[in-house]
Amino acid sequence: MDFITSVTVAPFVDMFTSPFFFIEVVFGGLMTGVMYSLVALGFVLIFKASSVFNFAQGIMVLFAALFFVGFIELGWPVWLAFIVTIAVMVVLAVSIERVVLRHLVNQDPIILFMATIGIAFFLEGLGESIWGADVHPLNIGIPDDQIFLGEVLIQEIDLFAAVVAGLLVGVLGFFFTYTKVGRALRAVADDHQAAQSVGIPLNNIWVIVWAVAGFVALVAGIMWGSKVGVQFSLSVIALKALPVLILGGFTSIPGVIVGGLIIGAGEKIAEIYWGPAIGGAIEEWFAYVLAMVFLFFRPQGLFGERIIERV
Repeated sequence: MDFITSVTVAPFVDMFTSPFFFIEVVFGGLMTGVMYSLVALGFVLIFKASSVFNFAQGIMVLFAALFFVGFIELGWPVWLAFIVTIAVMVVLAVSIERVVLRHLVNQDPIILFMATIGIAFFLEGLGESIWGADVHPLNIGIPDDQIFLGEVLIQEIDLFAAVVAGLLVGVLGFFFTYTKVGRALRAVADDHQAAQSVGIPLNNIWVIVWAVAGFVALVAGIMWGSKVGVQFSLSVIALKALPVLILGGFTSIPGVIVGGLIIGAGEKIAEIYWGPAIGGAIEEWFAYVLAMVFLFFRPQGLFGERIIERV
């Protein structure tokens, strides 16, 4: 009996102690972290430009993905569905500014935050009313095969998502730093009244930033939808962006990538190596516990701006 047990257990012990298996676990976690970062980018864009935490960003990811896959299911070509969905997100941005934000200029941040909660519930209900609550498979040709890099097994869709995230970070970083609109966005975030006093049109700026956040939500929705299908659980997955923001910083675009990599790799390692000892399901709560601990030591995040208030 002991011989049989040792023969059965030995392959699993070898697997867990193999350096290649560890690298595979870490790499898979890093790629999942990149997917979290794609969602977190939308949060950072709106917070960076308006100092408003947009609770609706996760629902915007779902909302954009639902329209995109819905148009494809109607028989539209992918390129047309993508363009029309971008137009839908721009119309959504204009509507949010006209109906909600315009009436809340210079209000306390908590009021704007509560408004985004209302937007989230509205978009969730609207998306379900139009497209239903079923799971929508999304296959637009993004590679999803498994390949070997040496001894390490990886998913092609993860590599594709990493490239997309890198491009988005580069473009958005350039946009905020070197363009006139980007500098205006940062000025609005610093002080709404001061920005208006020097002629920056606050309403137009908010439309732009919500439209860009809508585009980022569409990209994130396509990546996640291609991996797990377009379904309402995407809004739950999007909540993983919150600990990513806490680690990376609410105002740092590169920070969300670093935060996503830490969260993704950390939860995957914890699940594989600690899960069997404590019962599993670590991936469900690891990110939030890590973020809570992180708040004790560096609440502004690794790359966030330290808030100094003079009294």
